[in-house]
Amino acid sequence: MITTLIWRSEADAKHSANRLAPEPALQNAFIELRGDLGAGKTTFTRHLLRALGVTGPIKSPSYTVVEPYETPAGLRVWHFDFYRFRDPREWEDAGLRDLFTAQGLKIAEWPEHAAGVLPRADLVLELTVKATGAREVGIMAGSAAGSRLLHALVT
Repeated sequence: MITTLIWRSEADAKHSANRLAPEPALQNAFIELRGDLGAGKTTFTRHLLRALGVTGPIKSPSYTVVEPYETPAGLRVWHFDFYRFRDPREWEDAGLRDLFTAQGLKIAEWPEHAAGVLPRADLVLELTVKATGAREVGIMAGSAAGSRLLHALVT
């Protein structure tokens, strides 16, 4: 089942990130962010990382595939961008399997480019830019943890 939110502005994306940040289910979740270029995937990730207490620069991992972070509370977070991912051998060569089995939050943009090697996501956000500039956010839970995160977003 897909639940839909509308983000009329970046403030709405920030509000959603702030609702997710305190959720215990986030501690070891895998979140997929889907959508076209400019849909707001990286912006949402920045807001979530800030809500988790990350300070300093938050870069898009478009060229590095992954950017690691650690929150003040000790939560390890990996932000992946698979836009340029083309060869499943990269998965093993880059040690990504190890990152996905480690404790911590994993956030992936362009997960469809790594289909077949990624584990099932706990939560999927599909961002679509509307003619008004608003973002329609389709949200699906893929696990019990994802259901708890979805609940936090919509209540």
